[in-house]
Amino acid sequence: MRVGFLQFHPTFGNTGQNLSRVETKLSSLDADLLVLPELFNTGYLFSGRKQLRQLAEEIPGGETTRFLKSLSKKRKMAVVAGIAEKDKGKLYNSSILVNPRGDMHLYRKLHLFNREKRWFDAGNLKLEVVSFRGAKIGVMICFDWIFPEVARSLTLLGAEIICHPANLVLHYCQQSMLTRSLENRIFTITANRIGTEEQNSERITFTGKSQIVSPRGEILVSSPRNKESLGVADINLKEARDKSVTPANHLIKDRRRTFYRL
Repeated sequence: MRVGFLQFHPTFGNTGQNLSRVETKLSSLDADLLVLPELFNTGYLFSGRKQLRQLAEEIPGGETTRFLKSLSKKRKMAVVAGIAEKDKGKLYNSSILVNPRGDMHLYRKLHLFNREKRWFDAGNLKLEVVSFRGAKIGVMICFDWIFPEVARSLTLLGAEIICHPANLVLHYCQQSMLTRSLENRIFTITANRIGTEEQNSERITFTGKSQIVSPRGEILVSSPRNKESLGVADINLKEARDKSVTPANHLIKDRRRTFYRL
């Protein structure tokens, strides 16, 4: 299976321009699965809920969802992307997975980071795994990485690949994803963004270094800290299905759940 990510610098508040840039950058891509960053269509640093509400879209009725479905069908690949969602008065930091048939899976970020608690409502959907071209795919968003329960829960649900749209700012996040891959024996695809955003007196710089990591915790592809780039790797799903750490140890079967209860 051929998987990839796009790392780029979205222009804050300009959805049309961001969608157009993504389409141009993917014009020659040949892949089965592509991951775009968190909030790839709007940018990140909102002034407050009022501005967020103006930029957020309904799913599936919004412009960005229609674009992603069209892109998926045109490029014959599944696409995972992070967008701001509005639904019944709520505002969510969400991600959708779309495939060429037009099917869609929605995930809402469970663990909001820092300023996001001012802007977004916490996710309220259960973790799920979806199938595409023989692969079982799970989704989490950015700060979900620091909670190992998310990746482990997706693994127990059968995930072989975890797609990780992100706007990472802490310098050790990418390194931690090696552990998430290793401790679950899964592939992870982190699509981060680059650049700096300023809003009033606040300033955030994003750390780039998007990556694809193997079930052995090895970086297969990695991007620079501050350069737009498209990363692609061919992966063998059999590696994620083999949970044997040694001939005598199985990552899932050896779990002693009785002792994990508090």
